[in-house]
Amino acid sequence: MNEEDKKELMEEFKKGDGAKRLDLWDYALAQQVLWENIIAELQRIAHEQGVDKELDKRMEEDMKGME
Repeated sequence: MNEEDKKELMEEFKKGDGAKRLDLWDYALAQQVLWENIIAELQRIAHEQGVDKELDKRMEEDMKGME
């Protein structure tokens, strides 16, 4: 969802009646669950491949460089 889509959704919510608002709310919650599941799957794959450890190492190095 890009910024324009987000603005349009917010305007629809503001102008909508109770049923329309409930539909938009349900849609947003469904999207949240979808993205939480995608993130969880990405984290699982990264952990299996050891990518998460490499990222942690890089972040530590970056933080040390900022001190």
